[in-house]
Amino acid sequence: MEQLLEQADVAPAVAASAPQRIKFHATGGEYFRIWIVNLLLTIVTLGIYSAWAKVRRNQYFYASTELAGASFEYHGSPVAILKGRIVAGLFVGAYALTVHSSPGLALLALLVLAAISPWFMWKSLQFRLHNTSYRGIRFRFAGDKHDAYINYMVRPWLSGVTAGLAVPFVHQRAKAWTHNNARYGNARFSFDAEVGDFYKLYGWFVLVGGGGFALLTWLIMSGVSPADGAAGAAEARAIEAGFVMMAGYAWFFLVYPLFMQMLQNLVWNHTSLEAHRFRSDMKWGRMVFITVTNYLAVICTLGLFLPFARVRTLRYRLESIALLPEGSLDDVLAAPQDAVGATGEGAADFFDFDLSI
Repeated sequence: MEQLLEQADVAPAVAASAPQRIKFHATGGEYFRIWIVNLLLTIVTLGIYSAWAKVRRNQYFYASTELAGASFEYHGSPVAILKGRIVAGLFVGAYALTVHSSPGLALLALLVLAAISPWFMWKSLQFRLHNTSYRGIRFRFAGDKHDAYINYMVRPWLSGVTAGLAVPFVHQRAKAWTHNNARYGNARFSFDAEVGDFYKLYGWFVLVGGGGFALLTWLIMSGVSPADGAAGAAEARAIEAGFVMMAGYAWFFLVYPLFMQMLQNLVWNHTSLEAHRFRSDMKWGRMVFITVTNYLAVICTLGLFLPFARVRTLRYRLESIALLPEGSLDDVLAAPQDAVGATGEGAADFFDFDLSI
């Protein structure tokens, strides 16, 4: 049960004082070959191969992620993931069949879906961590389903009741729950960001995003010359609307990377593994450049640049994170692991739940 990892056989020891930055060795060309094969086989098999495609993708990305001389490993079973997706598909299919035939049954099916979605997300967290290992030791998730319902069903209602004012609170509580219940062997992760830190994050996002868009809209509307007559006024309004829409898209490509940069830095700068802390120094300007050039390249290549865009984004986000060791990781012991089903993981994929940072 208390099996000490023989560090000399796996990876070099982590120096006590040297920051250990994550290295990402994946390349766009290598991932493109995996991606195109996965895509073709998924189409040919009418989606059945998608579970195997996910495992191949994760195994490649995990093996390409290095920390302190050792890489991560992914152990997920494609058959288990496929079963989870089938279960989720049955629920959605039942809802779709009853939408037109029986509105009452459709409402009941929708309520059932809403009631079990926190359970799906809880099981997905368990599956993802259970099937991730580093230096031969697996991660695990110790949170219970009761707290999953509080974080993914009860608290989100506050966002609607408060017209969105509770979103930072809900986000902080969910993030604290997931990080505080993550384990690496017998070592615990902890998260010490406060609710106020998330309100500052969202406040800056709303101020810069909303204020900047309002200023752009005002400048555009001020710059369009008024025209005489009803037809001329309608044409001017149409021109204004078109320019405002284009400005909104352009502004999104600047503001969304800002939110992602601030969120990643906030989360990882307040996360620790026992005495070992993490640091994230992601830069807004670099993230904007990567995001904008990725979108332009994807459009110009009719989607063929997608694998390269994914690798570019992952590389920058991962390599912005460093571990600040306090002592050695060698004293981490493997913890007992219970079998974890993949129903939640498959359902999370099916419903496109994003449980990452």
